Amino acid sequence: MRSYATSVVELRADCARCAGLCCVIPALTRTADFALDKPAGEPCPNLRDDFRCGIHSRLRSSGFPGCTVYDCFGAGQQVVQVTFGGTLSPAVRDDMFAAFGVLRPLHEVLWHLEFAQRLEAAAPVRPALTEQIVQVTALVAGSPAVLAAVDVGEVRSAAGPLLREASRLARAGTPARDLRGADLMGKRLRGASLRGADLGGAYVIGADLRGADLDRADVIGADFRGADVRGANLSTTLYLTQPQVNAANGDAATRLPPGADRPPHWD
Repeated sequence: MRSYATSVVELRADCARCAGLCCVIPALTRTADFALDKPAGEPCPNLRDDFRCGIHSRLRSSGFPGCTVYDCFGAGQQVVQVTFGGTLSPAVRDDMFAAFGVLRPLHEVLWHLEFAQRLEAAAPVRPALTEQIVQVTALVAGSPAVLAAVDVGEVRSAAGPLLREASRLARAGTPARDLRGADLMGKRLRGASLRGADLGGAYVIGADLRGADLDRADVIGADFRGADVRGANLSTTLYLTQPQVNAANGDAATRLPPGADRPPHWD
């Protein structure tokens, strides 16, 4: 939790202070990720009356691995506890859903901005990053009416150049391969050196990255579903989020960055 001039914003999900919004708002399609079809706005049948998941401890074995890789970056408790002050009246249901749809991407942008701000090499752009953080935090703290007027695309467009410049500065002196948006699905990259590679938005689904070195590789927006990162070095990977870690398959030898949790399914 970090404090700025406008408010205090948490960028990690605290499901105990939410109301199961991620179990209600999105539509689910029966796939390898979800064991059933569910229309948008309808509660998942596994959601209990206390807003807890009835199969949380066995989501993967019950056919819901997609749920284990989702994270709202703290937007859920922000909507419930701050934007609507703990009110769960059916009268605000639609407004709450709409606010969550804006806050979730805003929280993700904030997470990336804060990550960039902490990079030692990003000192030249740190004042601009701080200014951007304050502006986005002010939006996050806004009323439902303020949130309804937010153009998430514009916020992302404003943050994008700063995040890319911070990444460029951090990757200076590395091979810096351009793999942005690359299709690496199922690729055999075992033991590969991806130091400084730009993997932004890349499809790494099911790739074999065992023992790979991703030191200062930029993975913003990369899809790591089913990627094998056993023994890989992710300790200094840039913009690696918890959802990306959760989506991959690692082991005790996988090196994670400070603050990242080792997912239970890795055991």
